[in-house]
Amino acid sequence: MDSAVTEETQPILLAGMSPGSSCPGLEWPEQERAEQLARGAALKWASGIFYRPEQLARLGQYRSREVQRTCFLEARIKSVVQSYLEGVQTGVCQLSQALEEVQGIREALAQARELLHCMAQALKTLDPLKEQVAQLKQLQALSQLLPRLQAVPATVVHTKTLIDSHQLLEAYVNLRELEQLQEETWAPLGGLELPVFQGLDLVAEALGRAVEAAAGTAGQLAREDPALLVAAVRVAEMEAGRVPPLGQAPRDWRQRCLQALQAGLEQVHFGTAVLPEPGALAGWLDALRVALPAELAAAEALVAPCCPRSYNVVQLWSHTLHSGLRRSLQQLLAGPVLEEADAFALLHWALHVYLGSEMMGSLELGPEADVSQLEPLLTLENIEHLEATFVTKVQARVAHWLKKALDGETAEWGREQEPNTDSSGFYYSPMPTIVLQILSENIHVAGLVSESLQQRVHGMALSELEAFLRSFSDALIQFSQDHLNGKALAPHYVSYLLAALNHQSALSASVSVLQLDGTASGVLAPVEAVLDELQKRICRLVLEALQVALRPLFAALPSRQWLSGSELLGSVCERTSHCCRDFSRVQNPAGQLLLAEAERAVVVQYLHALMQGRLLCSGADERAQAAKRLQHDAVQLKELFLSLGLEEGAHCSPVLLALRELLSLHDPALLGLEVAGLRQQFPDMSEDHVSALLDLRGDVSREQRQAVLSSLQAGPPGPPPVGRRALFSLVPAPTPSFSSCLISVLCS
Repeated sequence: MDSAVTEETQPILLAGMSPGSSCPGLEWPEQERAEQLARGAALKWASGIFYRPEQLARLGQYRSREVQRTCFLEARIKSVVQSYLEGVQTGVCQLSQALEEVQGIREALAQARELLHCMAQALKTLDPLKEQVAQLKQLQALSQLLPRLQAVPATVVHTKTLIDSHQLLEAYVNLRELEQLQEETWAPLGGLELPVFQGLDLVAEALGRAVEAAAGTAGQLAREDPALLVAAVRVAEMEAGRVPPLGQAPRDWRQRCLQALQAGLEQVHFGTAVLPEPGALAGWLDALRVALPAELAAAEALVAPCCPRSYNVVQLWSHTLHSGLRRSLQQLLAGPVLEEADAFALLHWALHVYLGSEMMGSLELGPEADVSQLEPLLTLENIEHLEATFVTKVQARVAHWLKKALDGETAEWGREQEPNTDSSGFYYSPMPTIVLQILSENIHVAGLVSESLQQRVHGMALSELEAFLRSFSDALIQFSQDHLNGKALAPHYVSYLLAALNHQSALSASVSVLQLDGTASGVLAPVEAVLDELQKRICRLVLEALQVALRPLFAALPSRQWLSGSELLGSVCERTSHCCRDFSRVQNPAGQLLLAEAERAVVVQYLHALMQGRLLCSGADERAQAAKRLQHDAVQLKELFLSLGLEEGAHCSPVLLALRELLSLHDPALLGLEVAGLRQQFPDMSEDHVSALLDLRGDVSREQRQAVLSSLQAGPPGPPPVGRRALFSLVPAPTPSFSSCLISVLCS
């Protein structure tokens, strides 16, 4: 075979040799390109070697060296080809041997397949025998278990009787014996279940329900029949330690027992039937305040000894009570909106009482009863909703109370009697005290719950106080309009206005009780602004009444009668004294403010009458007489208001003395200096005012008037003296006379 392979291989190799090469090789696509590169390299080498003529002498040496190298290469190529041919020959031999071995294995496998087929035919004849052997084994097992199987129905009935009589341990022992017998019959019968065991699952379920029922009344059983509770727990624990047979689901009686403990406890305290009705929440919470700690104490003392330590009875009790209470409160909040008292009671109880020393934070309870790390009874949304509900209800109630207080106060304004007075003789009404007490008490009560609720109620109280003050101011305006229009004449109109001013003073003095600790000082600024506005309005109403009373008297001033005597101003002082006689019943500083405003109103009316052009002095005697009358009137007005109680430095009547100097001036050429000094004292004096005073003198020429008024136009008025209040700006500007109008036209 080797010679044949060699003879077949040699023609193939010879056919692959190129005809012009010195060494045989296969035809490759790159062969031609490689030969060209080799020839090019050889020519390049030869041209480099034989470039110089002296190298041609060594051409023979080079030729012989190349011949030797070529022979060496051909020898190596032949050696490699020979080795390759020997390896191919060896591989062909090995493949031939492997082919012969595979054919032998194939024949052996065919023989084995025929033998197995014959054996399978023989085994089929043994199947009836196998069935008979299995039946024989089942009959043998049943014959051995027959006495015990005959007692199964009676044992099932007895077990049911034990369950009904709450003998749970004995019932569980019988059940386990029956189940063990059932397991023993399974293997021999190949998993077949005998009819005698068909009611066994019902017995097991009945026992599970009995254990669950006993656990559901654990609190009661721990007091009345602890043995039954212990038996139920032991049955559940033994069942938890049993490994169920293959194919049977485990009976998780321990979990059912724990769930029954929780469900029974929740049903006792938080059943749907015991949820509080509207208005009864405080009583329900107070009952829980007593019942829950007592329940935990009973669990620790009675239930815990009946259960394994792994049950953590006290912790289970506290967590169950907490979750049940939380669920009940959520149901309660999902119902109708709570009343004010219920919302407050729930907030205070949940935030302070529940975790306090009276309940879950009691030192008598162990650390297992701690529920502070659990989910809170009320979520932030619940607290926000309850606080908003409480504030809304309180706001409606406070608004109703304040309206009743205002209605009661305004109902007294038309009485025939004067306002009530206190021990010091000041007009007094309990209304300011009632208003502030209502608001402060609500703020204080809200502070018992939380700071956020107190802030809400505080803001509501300030808002309601502002609304009340505005309503009070509107009621005063309506009262004044009805009185002045004659719709409802009040016998003591001014007295009740003064009483209202005292109310404002009392509120201003005591409104600071509504200031919370730690809040910014500007919180009360809106209320104080409304109080200031109310004070100004009351003063304005009082002064309007005074002006109405004095207006007819000032209509005759100044006049020749006024120059000749003091009867006119005496009537003014008498009327003023009558109108201001009750100012002493106003508490200071409001009383002083009102007197000062009244004195200024009288002086303003006096100045207004003086500048109406009713009197022109016809000579020096009348000017001297008018100046003397001004001095006398200033003294008389000052004495009047001093007698009424006005402090010395608050008088405005000295302005009449300044005007007296203007009238008593003998040289009209000096009027410019006098008017400039007067303007410096009273910067709010206008040109029209000065022109009217010059008309009163009656001796000022057109040129002198123009010079005086021009001096006023020369520069802006300076600032008013310290402590000097505006007067002339309150006096309506008189209608300019013909002469003054002419001068203004000429100046322009």
